[in-house]
Amino acid sequence: MHDVLQRFLFNEAPVRGALICLDQAWQEILSHHAYPPRLRDLLGELLAAGALLAANLKFDGTLVMQMQGSAALKLAVVEINADHTLRATARWDGELDDNASVAALLGQGQFVITLDPRNGSQPYQGIVALEGDNVAAMLEHYMLRSEQLDTRLLLACNGDSAAGMLLQRLPEGHGDSDGWPRVQALAETVSAEELLTLPADTLLYRLFHQESVQCFEPASLNFACTCSRERVAGMLQMMGAEEVASVIQEQGSVEVQCDFCNQRYVFDEGDAEGLFTDAPPNGPAPSLH
Repeated sequence: MHDVLQRFLFNEAPVRGALICLDQAWQEILSHHAYPPRLRDLLGELLAAGALLAANLKFDGTLVMQMQGSAALKLAVVEINADHTLRATARWDGELDDNASVAALLGQGQFVITLDPRNGSQPYQGIVALEGDNVAAMLEHYMLRSEQLDTRLLLACNGDSAAGMLLQRLPEGHGDSDGWPRVQALAETVSAEELLTLPADTLLYRLFHQESVQCFEPASLNFACTCSRERVAGMLQMMGAEEVASVIQEQGSVEVQCDFCNQRYVFDEGDAEGLFTDAPPNGPAPSLH
């Protein structure tokens, strides 16, 4: 099975978990950009981590994980929607050291998690401290400090797949007291190759065959971009008729390209006139994508 997320629960240990392996969706994301290997792997790990964290959220909306930096890594952003669609993109400048930590790649940067509900409620944002050498370590620190959840993340990525395993400790009373360290120790024997290539049931058996593990219905994920001509039109309306007309006078048209899927949207003078003839006088600024 491709692009599957598998949630599971230990019956005799206070631990819940999830496994994710993205291949076709990951290939679709990579088809739109030629990322350097270091950035490709970082973006894949971020995407796998986002999908794993979203798996345990009872939330109708979008989970966004975004890194912005002043060094070689300018931007890395992933979005995971409640309908199990996802997308990701990144920007960089210059050479990326294959051995550099995430913090070194970002420089003076920040790592932000946003929960954006579909019902129009105020989004929730959390700041992830740049503590640790990799995405997993940073998110483990964040989950412990902000959510008081002991969390273990194991992530792997290459040009074919992005994968990971999430383990979280449940409150006392859900199993024996030695269950959490025991399950962690077993999980840490997994290799990156196993995460990237083995089906979930095979991997769970290989790691935890001496444990009692309950698996839930697997969920399929796929790449989907939410950009549209209507959203770009809304953005241009918010820019205002004068600014849009100035760009058209200088360049002949306004062209906007989606960072996620590379779709191009072109608005000429006639299109622009229609925008501002039909545009409402006021309204909230729409998102470009």
